[in-house]
Amino acid sequence: MSHTPAETRRLSPLKTPSSLSTNAITDISAALTALLADVFTLYVKTKNFHWHMSGPHFRDYHLLLDEQAEQIFAMTDDIAERARKIGGTTLRSIGQIARQQRLSDNDADFVTPEDMLSELREDNAQLVSLLREVHGLCDEHNDVATASLIENWIDEGERRTWFLFETTRPQR
Repeated sequence: MSHTPAETRRLSPLKTPSSLSTNAITDISAALTALLADVFTLYVKTKNFHWHMSGPHFRDYHLLLDEQAEQIFAMTDDIAERARKIGGTTLRSIGQIARQQRLSDNDADFVTPEDMLSELREDNAQLVSLLREVHGLCDEHNDVATASLIENWIDEGERRTWFLFETTRPQR
C-alpha cells in the first residue's frame, strides 16, 4: 500500500536531532510533560481564585494572583518547547493534562480568600518540589540546558510561595 506525500509526513515520527541519549530524551520529555500538566493546573487554579476573589483585600489579592498567573503561564511554552527541542513530545490535549496532573483542582463554589492563598502557597511549594525532582533527572542525564531553565522556575516558585506565605501570615 502506498501513501500520499501528506500521509507519509503524518505517519513519520516527530524526530528532532539531539545529542542526548534515547533514555534521556524519553525520561526528560516525560518529566517535562507531567510538569507542564501541573503548571497548567496551577495556572487555571490561580486564575480561578483571581476571578473569584472577594473581601476587604480584594484589590491587592486580585492583582497578586493576576501577576502570579502571568508568571506561571509564561513557563508553559518554554517547558513544551524544551521537550520538543531535546527530541521528545509533549501535551496534546486538556484530557492529557487531567490524566497527568499531580496538583489538585478546586471546583468549590466558594473558597475564602485565606483558603485560596493558603492553597496556592501549598501548590506552589509542591511545584517547586516537582521542579527539583526534574532538575535531578536532568543532572543524571547531563542536560544542563533544561536544568538551567528549571533553576529559574524554582526561584520564581519560591518567590510566589514566599509572597503567599507573607500574605497569609497572622497579624500579631
